[in-house]
Amino acid sequence: MTLQSIADGPTDRLAKNSVGLAHIVFFVVAAAAPLTAVVGATPAAFAFGNGAGVPGAFVLAGILYMLFSVGFTAMSRHVGGAGAFYTYITHGIGKPAGVGGALMALVTYSAVQIAVYGLFGLFMAGAMAPIVEMPWWVWSFAALVIVHICGQRNIAFSGAILGVCMIAEIAILLLLDIGIVMAGGGPEGFGFTSFSPATVFAPGLGVALVFVVGSYIGFEATAIFGEEAENPEKTIPRATYVAVLLITVFYAFSTWAIVQFYGPAAVQPTAEAGLEAFYFTATDTILGPWASQVMNILLITSLFACVLSFHNTLNRYFFALGREGLAFKLLGKVHPMHGSPYVAGMLQSAIAAVVLVLFILAGADPYTVVFSWMSALAVIGILVVQALVSVAIILFFRKVKTGHGVWTTTIAPALGLAGLLGALALVIANLSLLSGSESLIVKSFPYLIVLVGLIGATFAMQIRKAKPELYASLGKAFE
Repeated sequence: MTLQSIADGPTDRLAKNSVGLAHIVFFVVAAAAPLTAVVGATPAAFAFGNGAGVPGAFVLAGILYMLFSVGFTAMSRHVGGAGAFYTYITHGIGKPAGVGGALMALVTYSAVQIAVYGLFGLFMAGAMAPIVEMPWWVWSFAALVIVHICGQRNIAFSGAILGVCMIAEIAILLLLDIGIVMAGGGPEGFGFTSFSPATVFAPGLGVALVFVVGSYIGFEATAIFGEEAENPEKTIPRATYVAVLLITVFYAFSTWAIVQFYGPAAVQPTAEAGLEAFYFTATDTILGPWASQVMNILLITSLFACVLSFHNTLNRYFFALGREGLAFKLLGKVHPMHGSPYVAGMLQSAIAAVVLVLFILAGADPYTVVFSWMSALAVIGILVVQALVSVAIILFFRKVKTGHGVWTTTIAPALGLAGLLGALALVIANLSLLSGSESLIVKSFPYLIVLVGLIGATFAMQIRKAKPELYASLGKAFE
């Protein structure tokens, strides 16, 4: 497709055939931020969770999301588009639930984005301190501007950037993992007790799953790029399975390697003694100080890649709502040259900027408040929305007869739903630990997500009364 053909085409259609399997996988894995998830999140899972069983917890989460993906990818062959979860829930449960799910997804991805901007600013300020002293929020806003510019371009442009960042951060972790293997492990040698049931299901598994499940946020974004994908009927399912498999195998292998370095008996107390130094000590020992310096730099690029991925995801949610008539129609416009939802990008960048300003004015710490609070909100939100999607998948295939078997249409989605609800219960039960706060604001997050969903459903029902024609058309743009 030429730039001219895009310019001459409809103003409410995203650029067709602009991304392939590799680009979509880059977006999803970059959103998972491998280096940030492994180096930043898993030390807490080791320290407060099931210790040496963390690699096995990643395997459990991978199985859960593989089960979720069975019905998710099957349904993507029948409904799709930039609306993603909104589209699935609308077609499966109904339009009020779909609008409620869309608003919950917007809150979830917005929370992730704000969290990452805070963490990016913190790391960048620390890295640049020897050269120039700047508040963390200066770097956060600098990242916001660059991310916004990238988001205005064709999706393949962002995909190329994400690909480079992802390969670099995976490479440094693989060097560490392979170095540990080549060194023959640590004081206890090699072993696979991290995957044994007794180790995995040890006390603390629930706490570990809080951090582990959070590391998968964003994998479902494959469906969002359905309109821009080459041969989406095949590309989207393949991208989903590849992304989940890559995330699971890589995280399980990396955490298993670090267990070998410290030893299964020592890994938990070592993590408790120093969360920040947990991986850097191993990197210094195995690869040398140069690698730790590189890892610090790649942590920053990992965060940038993550926020760029979620920016593009959010753009397409706002675009979907605009095209559906649920928000300003202007949000449904695409760029005449790049085929990107550029107006939606302007709005959501502005929202992110406003929220950041509010945190700054409140004097919030970028890690203990901005990152920790927003991450907790995001984990709750994504699990609720994914649970709704699982219900939608089951109901959709009961209404629409297809060639799929009972495993695809009922059993796998039901098992996925049970796992998601269990994970949600664990997250809520360990919310104070996940957020690092006993604040009433944090404790209200589960109720806030439900309230947002109810507001969306109520809004849809009001549309049904006031604008029946608009209500009847909801979801039609994605059929």
